[in-house]
Amino acid sequence: MQLELTRFEKARLISARALQLAYGAPALIKPGKIISPYELAKEEFEKKATPLSVIRRLPNGQNIRIEVV
Repeated sequence: MQLELTRFEKARLISARALQLAYGAPALIKPGKIISPYELAKEEFEKKATPLSVIRRLPNGQNIRIEVV
């Protein structure tokens, strides 16, 4: 069963990764030119290179972990 991320989860992942990049984390893809941390994080997310996951809590108390990669 393939779960899709909501727009809010996508925004949270991209912004969290952009913050990491802004604080000096190494980029996981090779940028073509010098771009902002947000643009780089968005590009990493689109290429599924973001090393983050989402834990979604369901109404029945169960947790589901969704990996981005």
